[in-house]
Parts: sequence; structure tokens; C-alpha cells
Amino acid sequence: MAEPDRRTATACFGGLLLVGAVLLVVDGVRLRGAAPGAVLGPEAVPLAVGVLLGVVGAALLVRALRTPPGAAAETSGRSWLRVSALVAVLVAFAFLLGVLGFVVSATGLFVAAALLLGAPHPLRVVGYGWALAALVFLVFDRLIGLSLPAGPWGF
Repeated sequence: MAEPDRRTATACFGGLLLVGAVLLVVDGVRLRGAAPGAVLGPEAVPLAVGVLLGVVGAALLVRALRTPPGAAAETSGRSWLRVSALVAVLVAFAFLLGVLGFVVSATGLFVAAALLLGAPHPLRVVGYGWALAALVFLVFDRLIGLSLPAGPWGF
């Protein structure tokens, strides 16, 4: 059996993102129940992420459908190895989240994903990853009031 080309992989991934978007939006709608007078309720983030995920999924599907069947290059074994490593990093993030806390785990996820996808400056990637994870932690924990795992260091 021949390996799928990029067109097929892009279409499958776009479809998967659309399914995830629908699930997020449906679950977000079920979270209604903001405190009286609150600007944002618990449904705000899942709805926003679901809509963005749907836009990306639809764009990938359109791109895949517009690409002529013979124009997409075959994926190599190395590409599948990279995807497998990304999945392993995501699984490690899920397991380490409760132990190391959100900021450290998310930084590791960001750094590993960026390096696997070819980021040119590893030290900058660590700095960007740490800053992004800390910002997300502050927004969720302090502004929205949704607790993220703090880990042994309190962040």
C-alpha cells in the first residue's frame, strides 16, 4: 500500500480539526452559567478556540481540495517520524502537567514542537516558550479565574 500524499494528509487533518471544533463548540455551549454581572463566562474560551479551530480546519480542507491530485509530493518516512515525535511530546505533556505544573510543561511542549518543526534558534525558542506559557497561565489563573496546575514551584 502506498503512503498517502500530502493532499490526502492535509484533507484528513483538516477534517479532524473540524470535528474537534464542533465538539469544542458543543461543549462550550453547555458550560453556560457565568456569575451574575460577569463579562465572560466559562464558555468563552472553548467557543473561541472552537471557532478558530474550525476556521483552520476549513482552510486546510479547502487547500487540499484545490491542490491537483498529482501536485502534492509524497510524504517521507522522516515526516511520519516527526509526527510520531510530536504525538509523543503531547502525551508527555499530558502526563507531566500535574507533576511539573502548567508553565514548565507547556514550555517543554512549545520548545519540543518548535524544534521538531525546524525552529532555527533553540535558545530563543526556550525564551518564547516560557513567556507564552507564563502569559497563558496568568490570563487563565489571574484574569479569568480558571486554575491551571501550578506544580511544585507554584507556577
